[in-house]
Amino acid sequence: MDKITAPDIDTYIAGFPKDIQKLLKQVRATVKKVAPEAKERISYGMPAFTLNGSSVYFAAFKKHIGFYPAPKGIEEFQKELSQYKGGKGSVQFPFDQPIPLDLISRIVKFRFKKK
Repeated sequence: MDKITAPDIDTYIAGFPKDIQKLLKQVRATVKKVAPEAKERISYGMPAFTLNGSSVYFAAFKKHIGFYPAPKGIEEFQKELSQYKGGKGSVQFPFDQPIPLDLISRIVKFRFKKK
């Protein structure tokens, strides 16, 4: 069966258990605080924020919150992100550890700075 994509971020978050909703809301609020003018949308089935031609995405999975600031966001903060699993353009924040909201703030500022 095909996975149904949520039409908006509120609906996406509401589809998870309360404890995961809390984490997703924290990530969303962090991005909105740093970049209140960023446009919210669902892209690739995930919550996304876009500003100044750049995007960041986040999503909940079985054991972690995935955060996707694209390769440049990962490269710039490689040392601080080295304690987490991740890929070329992504990082995984496990549910059993505090979500590093300050680090997310700094990555978002970096990604959304005017070019």
